[in-house]
Amino acid sequence: MGLTGLFLIFFLVVHASINGCIWFNDGGKTFLYYAHFMGTNFLVHIAEVGLFAGLILHIVDGLLLWKQNRDARPEKYAYSNANANSKWYSRSMGILGTLILFFLIVHLRNFWGPNRLNQISTGEELNLFQLMQEDFSNVWMVLFYVAACFSLFWHLLHGFKSAFQSLGLNNVKYNKAIEIAGTAFAIIVPLVFALMPISFYFGWVK
Repeated sequence: MGLTGLFLIFFLVVHASINGCIWFNDGGKTFLYYAHFMGTNFLVHIAEVGLFAGLILHIVDGLLLWKQNRDARPEKYAYSNANANSKWYSRSMGILGTLILFFLIVHLRNFWGPNRLNQISTGEELNLFQLMQEDFSNVWMVLFYVAACFSLFWHLLHGFKSAFQSLGLNNVKYNKAIEIAGTAFAIIVPLVFALMPISFYFGWVK
């Protein structure tokens, strides 16, 4: 979980950085330049295989961990004050992860899938900037993306720090710094993703 989690965190940084190019407000030229590089570079295509493998492993590990925890305590405590020992989002990683997985399926269907299919069939890329403009003109799609970013925030708030712990990188000297970095990451990255559909919908990006 720790290794795959950190791998996916790195992907989020790259993805947010490239998508953030929409705020150059140059009609999508800068964004499309880097999107073209990512969509046609052979090494990036190989990395995509690793990304999907990492995602699948992360999901499988999460399910196995959930089953292991459930089997360890088949009967609930007669009285439980769970909040005294852990945060609600740390106990809800499975639910939050499932919501994020549903979002990823929709996101891949809307953008990555059509673009790859068009590349295979015609050798040409779709205008992803135009696709974003079209999709994010729908208020319900915008709300769906923003809600998914809230789920990502809660998932990262626990997942960032626990990834280091699960890898044994748990030291009194660094724990506070990791917690601060994890909280900052959990706020900034989902906020960047959430502002993208909002910016298109309100015409802040053209």
